[in-house]
Amino acid sequence: MTSLILRTTTRYLTPLLLIFSVFLFLRGHNQPGGGFAGGLVAAAPFALFSIAFGAAEARRVLQVEPRWLIGVGLLAALASGVIGLLGGYPFLTGTWGYLKLPGFGVLDIGTPLFFDLGVYLAVIGVTLSIIFALEEAE
Repeated sequence: MTSLILRTTTRYLTPLLLIFSVFLFLRGHNQPGGGFAGGLVAAAPFALFSIAFGAAEARRVLQVEPRWLIGVGLLAALASGVIGLLGGYPFLTGTWGYLKLPGFGVLDIGTPLFFDLGVYLAVIGVTLSIIFALEEAE
């Protein structure tokens, strides 16, 4: 597509959608959102890039093969479940730790966050794999 308006809008919307995606990902731990919703929103700017500039340009901007995102996401989700097993608990049992950050105080970090990160990456990878395949089939 050669629409100047779509190309310009895509360039301006990309950082906004990615920031909103991270917001949804981090908010989803206690409120609606999380890895799935954040992953779909993160895939949206690359889908727009694919429509406006073509799949090759969208892949160049992404800089990572979507299959790698799927694999890393699945490994992160699996690792979050194995941590409970290593502690003698059932698979996917949530465990939490604390991280002291200067200027921010104490940050609670748990395995549900890593599971959500795995879902986030896997959803981005699957969505973009489908979108790129459809775009390249034309």
